[in-house]
Amino acid sequence: MESNFLEIVQIIKQSRTNAIKVVNAELINLYWNVGMYISNKLKLSDWGDKTVADLSEYIQRNNPEIKGFSRRGLYRMIQFYETYSKDYRLFVSEKSLNIDNQPSVIVPTVLTQFKPADIKDSMLSKISWSHHMAIFSRCKVMEERKYYITLCIQENYSFRELERQISASLFERAMTSENPKSVIPKNSKTDIQDVFKDSYVFDFLNLPDSHSESELQKGLLNRMKDFILELGRDFIFIGEEYKLMVGNSDFHIDLLFYHRGLQCLVAFELKAGKFKPEHIGQLNFYLEALDRDVKKEHENPSIGILLCKDKDNQVVEYALSRSLSPTMVAEYRTQLPDKELLQRKFSDIFEDEEELNSNQD
Repeated sequence: MESNFLEIVQIIKQSRTNAIKVVNAELINLYWNVGMYISNKLKLSDWGDKTVADLSEYIQRNNPEIKGFSRRGLYRMIQFYETYSKDYRLFVSEKSLNIDNQPSVIVPTVLTQFKPADIKDSMLSKISWSHHMAIFSRCKVMEERKYYITLCIQENYSFRELERQISASLFERAMTSENPKSVIPKNSKTDIQDVFKDSYVFDFLNLPDSHSESELQKGLLNRMKDFILELGRDFIFIGEEYKLMVGNSDFHIDLLFYHRGLQCLVAFELKAGKFKPEHIGQLNFYLEALDRDVKKEHENPSIGILLCKDKDNQVVEYALSRSLSPTMVAEYRTQLPDKELLQRKFSDIFEDEEELNSNQD
C-alpha cells in the first residue's frame, strides 16, 4: 500500500514542477513582450527615457501588487528583448520556426496593432528570470550565453550553481580545451564528449597547492555534492576504494560512479602529480575488470577518467593512441582559473578561425 502512496506523492510533485515551469514560461514571455513594446516605441522616438520612468511610476502607483516593473526592471526587459531578438533562431527548433506564431522580431508588428509574441516554446522560456540576469550580466558574447542557457536546461542548475560555473569559466575552458582526441566511442543517445570536460575546478576543497592523493580523495568525498555538481547531475556515486578481485589479488579504484545518461560505470583515478603514460595501463586494467566482473549485460562498456594535477597533451596523445579502452585524461585545478586570461585565449582562437575562413573565401 505504501508504494501506491509514494506513486501518488510523485504524481503530485511532478504536477507541481510542471505548474512552476508553465508559470515561468509565461513570465519570461511577458518580459519579452513588454521589452519588445517599449523597445519599438523608443526606436520610433515616440517615447523617451522619461516616458519609461513615468510608466514604471504609473504601474507602481495604480497596481502596487505588481512587482518587478521598476525603471531598472523595464530596461532589463528591453535589453533582454533587443539582445536575443537578433539571434532568436538560435534558441528555437526548426519546427517552432515553421509555425505561424513566431515572435515579431522576425516580422515586426505595427505598434498601433500590437500583437504579443509567443516565445514559450523557445529555450529562453526554460530558465528563470534570475538565471537570465546572471547570464546577461556576466556573459558578453552570444555563444557564451547560449552555452549557459543550454547547460541550465540540461543540468537543472540552481542560481548558485550557475553562478559558480560562470565564475569557474566553464565556457572558456570548454572552448579553449586542448584535450587530445580521446578513444571514447560516440554514443547515439548521449554525446560523451559533452559529458566529460578537459579540466575540472575543485576550488571548494580549499586544498594547498602541495597536496597528496589521499587529501584530494578525502576532500572530494567530504564535498561529494559539490563534486557531482562539477561533474554533472547524471553521475551517481557508487563507492570509494572500490574493491576488485582478480586472481588472488585485490585492487581498488579510487572513486567509482555510474552515469545514467551513458548507462555505464565510470572509474576515476586520482593523481596529485603530472600525468605519466603508465597511469593508462593501470586504468585500462581496472576497466577490463569492471566489464568482466561488475558491468551488467544491458550496460555500456565502462569508462575511465584519469584526473591529474598537470598533463602534457602530446604525452597524453601518445599514451592514448593505442589504447582500446574508453579512457580520457583530464586536469584538475584547486583554484578558480584566471577568467580574463581564458577570455583572451578564446578571443585569439576566434580571431584565428575568422582569419582562416576569410583566407579560404
